[in-house]
This record gives sequence, C-alpha cells and structure tokens, in this order.
Amino acid sequence: MKIQADHALLPSGWTRDCTVEIGPDGRISRIGDGPDRAPARRVGVLLPAPANLHSHAFQRALAGLTERRGEGARDSFWTWRELMYRFLEHLTPDDMEAIAALVQMEMLEAGYASVGEFHYVHNAPGGGTYDNPAETSLRIMSAAMETGIGLTHLPVLYQRGGVDGRALEGGQLRFRNSLDSFDALIGICGEMLPNLPADARLGIAPHSLRAVSSEDLAAVCGLLDEGPVHIHIAEQTAEVEAVEAAYGARPVAWLLENMPVDERWCLIHATHMNEAETRAMAQSRAVAGLCPITESNLGDGIFNGRAFLAAGGAFGVGSDSNVRIALAEELRTLEYSQRLSERARAVLAEGGKSVGRTLLESAAKGGALALSRDSGEIVQGKLADLVALDTANLALDGLSGDALIDAFVFAGDDNLVTDVWSAGRHMVQGGRHIRREAIEGRARVVLKRLRESL
Repeated sequence: MKIQADHALLPSGWTRDCTVEIGPDGRISRIGDGPDRAPARRVGVLLPAPANLHSHAFQRALAGLTERRGEGARDSFWTWRELMYRFLEHLTPDDMEAIAALVQMEMLEAGYASVGEFHYVHNAPGGGTYDNPAETSLRIMSAAMETGIGLTHLPVLYQRGGVDGRALEGGQLRFRNSLDSFDALIGICGEMLPNLPADARLGIAPHSLRAVSSEDLAAVCGLLDEGPVHIHIAEQTAEVEAVEAAYGARPVAWLLENMPVDERWCLIHATHMNEAETRAMAQSRAVAGLCPITESNLGDGIFNGRAFLAAGGAFGVGSDSNVRIALAEELRTLEYSQRLSERARAVLAEGGKSVGRTLLESAAKGGALALSRDSGEIVQGKLADLVALDTANLALDGLSGDALIDAFVFAGDDNLVTDVWSAGRHMVQGGRHIRREAIEGRARVVLKRLRESL
C-alpha cells in the first residue's frame, strides 16, 4: 500500500509531498520525496501513531457512573474502587470481549495504533477458575483479532489486598493468582500468541507493591526472558505511606534498589516521587506510563514532568480506566497539569520543537518502548503504525509544521483523525473503524445490561 501525505513528520523533521509505502509484512518499505503518480491513499498530515500503553478495558463500562459523592466521606481512588469491585460480580467473559472490542475500536479511532492491556480479571465471580485459566485473556486476544489493534498482552499477578498481607476479598477474588498458577497462565498465553498477527507481544504485570510480595515480585520478573514488565507504582499518597512503613523506603526508590529495572520496565503513574527518585527513574531507562485523564478523574496528583524529562526520562500515555479515550486530550491534559502546577506555559516543550510535537513524538517513542513494539517513528523498516489528520478541517486549515500538531492537541480533537494503520492494517478510514457497526452493536447490548445491574 502507498500513502501520499501533504505533510509528514519524520525523525529528521517535516517534509512535504511524502510517499510512504507499506510492505506485506506491515512494515514501512520505502519513504520517498515528491508526489507519486502511482495510486495511493492521499492524506493531509501523516504522523507516527502512539501506543496506548496502559488500559483496563473492562472499566470502560463504568465511564460516567462514578461521579457522585458518597455520604459522609471524601471520595477518592479508594471509594471509586469499591464500585468497581461490585461491578465485577456481573461481568462475564462474553461481556469482556465485547467491551474490549469497543475500547480497542475507540482507541484506533482516537489515533492510537496499539495497546498494552494490563489484564487482571482472570477468575469467575467469587474467585472460581474457568476451565481454561486463560479464558479472559483469550477474549482480549479475540477482540484484538477483530479490531486489528496491535496488542501487547500483560497478564497481571495479584496476590494480596495490601502490603500488610491481608487476604483478597469480594471483587478482588477475580484477580487472584498464586505464583505457580500465574506461571501456568503465562504459559497458556504464550501458546495462544501465535494465533495473533506477528506484531503481537506478551509481557508480565506484577500489579503493585501492595498486591505482590517482595519475594514473588523478584520471582515473577524471571518468568519471561524478554518482553515488557509493567507495574503500578506510587499512584496514591496512601500507597506511598503504606509501602514506606512496610519496606522502609518509598515505592520507586525501593523498586529501583531491589529489582532489575531497565528499559523493559514501565512504571505506571509514578505520580508521587521526590527529586532523587525522579532522577533515578529517568536514569534507569524505565518508561513512565502516564494516564493524565484517569489520574485527573481519580484525583491522583500531578507527575513531575519537567524534572523527569530534564533528566532524560522516557514516557508514554495510556487511557487506564477508559473513562475517556482521547489521544489529543490525553496529551493536552498532561501539559495542562504541568502548567497548573508550575503556573507557566509550554512547560514540556523541547528546544526547537513546539509542545504538541514534543508530546506526540515522546509519547510515540516511549509507548513503543514500553510495549516492546518496533514502531514510534516513520522510518523504513519500522512497523507502519501511522495516523493521518484532516487538513481540510478548519482547525488545521492553512497550518504547517509543528502548528499542525499543536492545533490537534490544544485546539482540536480526535475528530481530526481520518486514517489509522496498525502494523500496516488500515483499520480506520474516513474517521471510522471499518467494523464499527458490528462492534458498537454488541457493546450497546452489553453496556445496557451492565448499567442496569448497578
């Protein structure tokens, strides 16, 4: 397939009238200058499509249902979590597949080409196991086959209810695995992976320091010789205080001191770090997995973006709870949080680049690294993870260079997305996923039933 772009963002900068060819292996086979007379898909702006590096697909069904304050209590992440646990009692594998397909479709339409599914609902309601222990992982993979999104599947190890070792209860029982059963689960997922396109990947995700013991955290990191390792870290101040009381160190500091953290790792949120942790994490080469919309929705706090980037840190973005799946808004919220914190403008801009370009390029590279995905740039030989924007739209009309991305991020929205390719699969055309009608129809039935059950 050939794509003819009026404007294309390459690692060397902007180019006009650029031709990008995609080979049968889903990789970029050639990049040419000047117009091409051969038939091609004509687009306005062509950009590297970022990865959505952190998603809990099933939580999409909760979007908009948790915005009431409980009586006599200050609402927080912890009170939101209780509703999520009650909701889990009604969720079937069929529901999970329908919701996952909806989420993945919406991600593609927003401009993401791939997703890291941080998947922890393994068991049946009440904690019983399915005949296939990887039943729900299979449903995530089946959804990815339908939607065409690039999947990095991240089964989660979840063992306990807190750093004090309390037992899991209620909705948490659906997450439970021992180290042995988790090892078996990873093995089954590895056997299923070849059924997906060749760009699919498998990683592991010890949930957090509160949910996995220090001994088993060390063991689980050795279950895969390669592939990403994702972990929730320092999302909430209560979590930081609990870990510090139990381990004698703050979460990020303890993790960096005791685990082999390197570029395979993605530390999700890492919201509450001191200056020493911020520098040390950046130097570890681990990716910061930032989820600004969800972090804002849950009142988590603000990531120290300026110091982390100044220390050479890498980051990507994810939609986490999927309360909103919106690439432009995710990037905008990240920058605006920094502006509110520092009472300044253009906080995260690199020298010689605008804020929007800095955000998009950094998220594309960091997300690809976090998902062990050979993409993130428009480069010959890389996976063709590409997103096109509509220059005919008033928001972009007459603009060029970095202003195109700035308008997309700060003045536009995901309705500017016209086309998305995931490893060369042309899944979004004319702003709509090619299978939207069937996916949306199934999801509508599932969401209606689940919402009425709460």
